Amino acid sequence: MKPDQLLYPAPAGLYCPAGDFHVDPMRPVARAVITHGHSDHARAGHGAVLATRETLDIMAIRYGPDFCGSAQAAAFGETIDLAGVKVSLHPAGHVLGSAQVAISTSGTRFGVSGDYKRSPDPTCTPYEPVACDVFITEATFGLPVFHHPGPKGEIGKLLTSLRQFPERAHLVGAYSLGKAQRVIRLLRDCGYDRPIYIHGSLARLCEYYLSRGIDLGELRPATLEKGDTTDFSGAVIVGPPSAFGERWARRFPDPLVAFASGWMMVRQRAKQGGVELPLVISDHCDWPELTETIRELSPSEVWVTHGREEALVRWCELAGIPARPLHLVGYEDEGD
Repeated sequence: MKPDQLLYPAPAGLYCPAGDFHVDPMRPVARAVITHGHSDHARAGHGAVLATRETLDIMAIRYGPDFCGSAQAAAFGETIDLAGVKVSLHPAGHVLGSAQVAISTSGTRFGVSGDYKRSPDPTCTPYEPVACDVFITEATFGLPVFHHPGPKGEIGKLLTSLRQFPERAHLVGAYSLGKAQRVIRLLRDCGYDRPIYIHGSLARLCEYYLSRGIDLGELRPATLEKGDTTDFSGAVIVGPPSAFGERWARRFPDPLVAFASGWMMVRQRAKQGGVELPLVISDHCDWPELTETIRELSPSEVWVTHGREEALVRWCELAGIPARPLHLVGYEDEGD
């Protein structure tokens, strides 16, 4: 049987008929295998969900305890039998609990990357290569122009700005799951030991990271109660980008807006978003890492999904590796 008969794009997402399950389905299904907790991959309403313990906990935080009919936690490397199909989860290095999915059926082993990155990140388990016949890779930054700089160098820009403008509050836009915690930890690793203020929407997820042994240092709420005299001059305030256009952001003194994202390589995006200090910090592979991974795994086929598919498909073809785009829709860049 051909690989595309064993695993293929269906209306709800990537589907394995032999095991009757979907991977990161975009609408409620009977059984789902979820790679990580970002909302474009992890949706509520499934009958049964298989994921890492952390991803299940994160889904419960975001959607409530009844986010699915039944939940099954799998440890990294543990093999689960789903109607005769062997499924295992392996570290993806994207955010806390993120996993790649290995699927073995009818003599073919698929490796579904989910979102992944290969650069070091102490807030999650590092990426591990998964041997496979067919590698299904994301390509969020799948263009040769994307060469992401080292994240500590980007945090260095923020620290320099804090020294240059000690009277200004530095508002750092970072998505609530993964990016915010990574930025906070990067600041700590670069020697910043002052309290960091966080938007209320980050509190529960930051508390969960702390409960999993990830040290984020002293965090304080970025709120002002009646009579509060907190001076935010020179402070770092981390919050979701959506909050920076609201009244919440206008309470801070002469705010300097930064945004941590791989998309900050695109100057027009920073300009359109009113970002004064773009920080190129990505939680996805850049072009060299994508191509390095394919070379390392040396699969028989590569399928490319949710991203800049055509360029990576073309690279594979020139390298003599059969490849095709999957054209899955519905995956955005919440964790960029």
